[in-house]
Amino acid sequence: MKPYKVLVVDDSAFMRKIISDLIENDADFQVTATAANGREAIEKVNELCPDLVTMDVEMPEMNGLEALKIIMAERPLPVIMLSGINEEGMKETILALEWGAFDFIRKPSISSSQDIIAVGESLREQMKEAMLARHQRQVRETTIQAIEAKPVEPVAPQEQTAKPSIQAVRKNLELPAKNSGLPASKQAEADRAIKPAEVTRAAKPIQKKAAPESKTTKKSVLPPPASEKFRSRLRTERESTNVLQLQQETTAERAEVTGAPSTVRSSGSAKGLSKIVAVGCSTGGPRALKALLENIPADFPAPIVIVQHMPPNFTKSLAQRLNTFSPLEVAEAEPGMVLRQGAAYIAPGGYHMKVVPTAGGQYTLSLTKEEARNGHRPSVDTLFESLLPLSSLERHAVLMTGMGSDGARMMKALYESGVCSTFAESEETCVVYGMPRSAVELQCVRHILPLQEIAPRLVQAVK
Repeated sequence: MKPYKVLVVDDSAFMRKIISDLIENDADFQVTATAANGREAIEKVNELCPDLVTMDVEMPEMNGLEALKIIMAERPLPVIMLSGINEEGMKETILALEWGAFDFIRKPSISSSQDIIAVGESLREQMKEAMLARHQRQVRETTIQAIEAKPVEPVAPQEQTAKPSIQAVRKNLELPAKNSGLPASKQAEADRAIKPAEVTRAAKPIQKKAAPESKTTKKSVLPPPASEKFRSRLRTERESTNVLQLQQETTAERAEVTGAPSTVRSSGSAKGLSKIVAVGCSTGGPRALKALLENIPADFPAPIVIVQHMPPNFTKSLAQRLNTFSPLEVAEAEPGMVLRQGAAYIAPGGYHMKVVPTAGGQYTLSLTKEEARNGHRPSVDTLFESLLPLSSLERHAVLMTGMGSDGARMMKALYESGVCSTFAESEETCVVYGMPRSAVELQCVRHILPLQEIAPRLVQAVK
């Protein structure tokens, strides 16, 4: 097999050499050309038709973001962004993922050979995943075209039956709830008999909503940290050494409430929390999270806890960006945050996130530096596992696009423990159909849906 052709784009000749050498350590890839800025990159993409592009974010004349938008509009192909770790570079990287980049890696430190080696391993892994995802997409599209082109043989009138709708097919594929009321032995037999199937159909384009004008004045500029309300609440919680009591006056009575955090939204509530949604994603996740969170209403009656595989610091920029689109308050999680309705919390890069019950009947977030799990910290499995003992909550679990299998094993455990619903993004809209596929193969997914259908169905399930 011929090696895949790669175009390396960076304004630094030294960095172009480093990245090229890292790529060609794998015989499956060959650097066929390099470019010093975005304008050159567009010309060489059109001229050479490479299989994959690595793209620096910050470059003179035309930066990586501008070049990415043109490439994805005119000749879409996998683009892996190389990002600096400064604040502006992180913000632009989040935008690049939203606009169609396959994934990103941080630029290696040229003074550390160990760091260069680690970045090279990550880059080659992403490149292989990008080529695998492209191959799977091509096979799927070819199969669909062959099915659509196959002539339908006429049948006798008495044998004709109505063709079931895709909604009816999907409904038949959904798994029943575990807490069905059957005796344990009968329920186990029924579960073993269930063979959930995957719905595959031609991909539909995902319609992107415009960002609300009221939440941001510039499309590409990130706002200050997601909400000062989170900050004030956190400071108050940390000052407490025991369970605090806050007296709230109303016109009719004085009510005593355990805990002292401020509210995220006026309709949000921490006391009496009865529902929770946990979401996991990886490659392609920022775009998927945007599509999900911008379609969840502000009065959503559950907090949403999210693990997105991403390095430290980038998750803060991601939370700020998502906060400009979503009716919910979206913030990077901090230790001790009290979970509230109408809010979404993103695990910070480099930390595992767990949901922990408190003595006052509330639920808080715990962040730990435990060993990486499934190669990741944060890990979706760690988050899902923390929900296992919380049987008093109505729990819902979602797995969306991402390479690997993180989250699948604990989704299976949640399903077997009686979780209310489990969702997986279907192959047709996944950037990488890895994590959702693993869950489907473990037969623990009740709803297999394209990305644009997950939010409305989740709202329906939770409300």
